[in-house]
Amino acid sequence: MVFTAYPENVKHIAKSHFSDYPKGAVLKNILSDFFGNGNVNADGDNWKFQRQILRHEFNPTSLHIFQRFAFDTICKKAFGYDPSYLSPSLEETEFAGAFANANKITSERVGHVIPLVWKLKRFLNIGSGKILKQAIATIRESIRKIVRQKKHELKEKYFLEATDDLISRIVKDNNLDEELVIDIAINFIVGGQDTISAALTWFFWLVSSNPEVEIEILKEIKQTAEEPGYEDLKDMVYIHASLCETMRLYPPVPVESKEAAGDDILPDGTIIKKGMMVLYSSYAMGRMENLWGPDWNVFKPGRWLERKNVTGKSSFVGKDPYTYPVFHAGPRICLGKELGFLEMKMVAVEILRRFKVVPAANGDDSAPVFVSYGTAKMKGGFPIKIEKRTT
Repeated sequence: MVFTAYPENVKHIAKSHFSDYPKGAVLKNILSDFFGNGNVNADGDNWKFQRQILRHEFNPTSLHIFQRFAFDTICKKAFGYDPSYLSPSLEETEFAGAFANANKITSERVGHVIPLVWKLKRFLNIGSGKILKQAIATIRESIRKIVRQKKHELKEKYFLEATDDLISRIVKDNNLDEELVIDIAINFIVGGQDTISAALTWFFWLVSSNPEVEIEILKEIKQTAEEPGYEDLKDMVYIHASLCETMRLYPPVPVESKEAAGDDILPDGTIIKKGMMVLYSSYAMGRMENLWGPDWNVFKPGRWLERKNVTGKSSFVGKDPYTYPVFHAGPRICLGKELGFLEMKMVAVEILRRFKVVPAANGDDSAPVFVSYGTAKMKGGFPIKIEKRTT
């Protein structure tokens, strides 16, 4: 197993020699129960085919609190279904609860020190292995009902041309195996839910801990329309920089894992043998002094901005995806990047415009515990108090 945090190595693995570094058998075994043959767990022609289907969901036209918000949003996008996870009662539906359990247990498998333990639980159908199996059965049956309903609507001619969710388009345009359609839907939801909620959790903690950043964000919000549209959100460069800085320090997916399909040598001279796992860590790379300078440990949105001489306004200056592989890089770079930023900006604007987010743990200045499995979490969540803004 090789870990790297060198940009040229990342470029080599993720782009230049992309076909030589597939997902591999180890990770596929861990993820297969929940993700099946979906996009996250696929390689080769199967991955290319699904990538093409999913690309439509993130085109410019489709782009024109927290985990529950992201879950509802992505479910509507996936199959025109609102699970009402963010309803005022905050009741957890069976589908949403099963999804949370499946995601949690699968993520824990990634970080398991002794894989034999979870494999035995799966084989014997006990403990977390049994819970995961039941959760997956609930999820797949729920999605199966939606898929069959879409097929029925299409067959009976009352399928609306304007229907614009992922499942409707797949059913209409592709004669795919039902199990693969379910796999695609599950992968789509996971990619849009956990990552956004994780990033926003760390964002609000960092903003609440850095008053000078919050002041600058509020200045930008006050210069924006009361109900910002697509172009307004795109132009909010300081919030964009703050989100990028958040994910530099606390990337939602901290490590990307590949398996070498053959012998190779990385640009820094590291010798790779066939079958070795090769991982690049966006978490480590975001904390390297040689990449970010001596103030790498400072939450500093300004490092992403430069001032224009004529207008005095700041413009956003991004990093290449091999230095900042938070959204991965190369052919597998995240399709939902722009949609993710729009969702996060909208939540940030609408909450911070109206409320001040205050950490509930008064007197404790220590940083929350960073828990890293499949998706980076804040251990115990982020307990807060909400204060209504008066100015």
